[in-house]
Amino acid sequence: MSIIFSKLHKNDLPSAGLAAMPALFVLLWSTGFIGAKFGLPYAEPFTFLFIRFVFTLLLLIPLVVVMQIPWPSSPRLWTHIAISGFLVHGAYLGGVFYGIYLGMPAGLAALLVGLQPLLTAAFAGPLLGEQLSWRQWVGLGLGLIGISLVLGSKLELGESLFDGFGVSALLCVTAALMGISLGTLYQKRYCTSMPLLSGAVIQYVAAGALLGVGALLFETRQVEWSSTFVLTLGWLVLILSIAAILLLMALIKKGEASRVASLFYLVPPVTALQAWWLFDERLPLLGLVGMLVAITGVVMVIRKPVYKATKR
Repeated sequence: MSIIFSKLHKNDLPSAGLAAMPALFVLLWSTGFIGAKFGLPYAEPFTFLFIRFVFTLLLLIPLVVVMQIPWPSSPRLWTHIAISGFLVHGAYLGGVFYGIYLGMPAGLAALLVGLQPLLTAAFAGPLLGEQLSWRQWVGLGLGLIGISLVLGSKLELGESLFDGFGVSALLCVTAALMGISLGTLYQKRYCTSMPLLSGAVIQYVAAGALLGVGALLFETRQVEWSSTFVLTLGWLVLILSIAAILLLMALIKKGEASRVASLFYLVPPVTALQAWWLFDERLPLLGLVGMLVAITGVVMVIRKPVYKATKR
């Protein structure tokens, strides 16, 4: 989501804002991991996501037309946006959903992909020529230490490191982390003029096509249209893919972007709390400490230094 904050444009804003608090946006966004946990027993990951993108596009395209949102100005930009869609939606969501499908706890998946700013900062040097400050290097170190503590906390419970999920699940979520990190850098370099809503349509089409091919090649594509699955799909489409984006736009219009960005650090612990309440996913004290350390590292990497003006 850090991509969205750097790509907003004035002409992307709707005429009417939504009266909501930034915390509500973060709370809604954290339910995406919970939605995966609820829906995956009824459909395989790629199939689930393909259906989600189809329904999202059926709602989003008319919204773009009604709001008269401009489309990207050149075929080259369309191509760049599509590639970023492969990474930030296809690889990211595909990896997260498959990791949870293979048994990874939703809270741990949220924490791992929540390290995206750390990995993006590490890649920014060789790919974009950006230099890291000593504070950012410390933040990267804290992030690694925090994740090590969270994973090691499973040993505190007398479990094996991958109890409940295998190495494959960890690799899937790691692929999601790589996808969102590389996608962030790619979009930062090639898609700076991307309109938010119409650009999202292109990204969803590209990611949906990728996941559709994955479903054809690797899955049975069978769906159990239970009430739980339908309600979960409706939540992910209406609340996550549509309402959350509109809410973000309204908050930006009201000058709340910085508050939303700062509250985004709370997504992993909020997800962990929801997973504990709904699925009894438990994290011992060492794991909670590790989560706090990792989030602190993310804050140190992202937060810009504040310079005080000197009087003359």
